[in-house]
Amino acid sequence: MPAESADAGLSGPAAVPKERIEDEIRRDIIFGGLAPGARITEAALARKYGISRVPVREALRTLEAEGFVESRPYAGSTVSNIPVDEADDLFAVRTVVETAAARRAAERAGRQLAAGTPDDAWWAARGRIADILAAGDTAVAEGSLEKLPELNVRFHLAVAELADSRSLTALLRQLAGKIEWLYAADVDNRGKDSWSEHRVLMTAVDSGDPERAQQLMCSHVEQSRAGYLSRFTPSLPPPPSLPPPPSLPPN
Repeated sequence: MPAESADAGLSGPAAVPKERIEDEIRRDIIFGGLAPGARITEAALARKYGISRVPVREALRTLEAEGFVESRPYAGSTVSNIPVDEADDLFAVRTVVETAAARRAAERAGRQLAAGTPDDAWWAARGRIADILAAGDTAVAEGSLEKLPELNVRFHLAVAELADSRSLTALLRQLAGKIEWLYAADVDNRGKDSWSEHRVLMTAVDSGDPERAQQLMCSHVEQSRAGYLSRFTPSLPPPPSLPPPPSLPPN
């Protein structure tokens, strides 16, 4: 019997979307169901998710490319750790991308205010942010901090969408999994404070103040960076009071 035929009893539905399996494995890694350094095998994951090995194998290739999984010849696959220097690099990239998004979102809000009648697309994007903020406030009030990592990623993507920048949104989508992973690792320490900073940021965006929005986003990401890295480097000094990054050219 061919090797794959032996997995037939595990296959469940005839076709399982590869993206769904990637998402399930990724979320198990992000939230600690699969711990850093843990050895993983196609067979074990196939049993866990009730599918054949083929979509698992494909999902692991994608997750390896994203940095969630490491594979070595003859040694199999393990769940990655995020090295401290790599985490620091990720925060540096976030600072550039997200401060640009916050600034452009505020500039766009300023144009809406000047027009007197915000356009439908802007209202729809702003409404999505309001829903995300409300969901996060409820999670904090109920002590359901495990909901915040996903909501946090959704918030930052929504700010980029409010900025009406396809490039910034695409860049953030590429980083989204790693951002959620870092946030989940530190949610018990900084989740509540980090979430409250979102509303302060949106006050600057809504008022059409690009300088303030940019500065607040810069501080928000830096606070997250310092909180995360202090868990691994306790001697890390508190984050400095950073000036806003240089102004970006207009759209």
